[in-house]
Amino acid sequence: MKTKNNYWIVAGAINLFTFLLHLIGGQLDLINPMINSNLSIEEISQLIGAWHLVTLILLGSSIILLLAGFNKKFNTNLELINIIGYLSLLFCIPFILSSFYYGLLVPQWILFLPIGFFTLLGVSKSKKYTSGD
Repeated sequence: MKTKNNYWIVAGAINLFTFLLHLIGGQLDLINPMINSNLSIEEISQLIGAWHLVTLILLGSSIILLLAGFNKKFNTNLELINIIGYLSLLFCIPFILSSFYYGLLVPQWILFLPIGFFTLLGVSKSKKYTSGD
């Protein structure tokens, strides 16, 4: 029986918001000033490439979570969704450590934490639902 997974829908919506914030806000606040900095063209191109790899990961994982949440696709691939959840939680670590190290709030973890939490909660719900408990 097919059913929606509201946890994945919430995680996917937060992830999609994070993607848009990363794409637009990050470009304006971080990438554009970096392009105008004294970094070499090689350093700038590598940092921009890495930046947009993250952008693509955010977009792809948003699509997977939303499609799975609405039970359109990927709903049986719990391993992939589980990996998205754990990666989101792991993404929190560098931002939390940076916050402590530099003595300022690096707030990106505030978005990644609920993405990971709701994704893994949805995995748990899905396993419970499929096992018949």
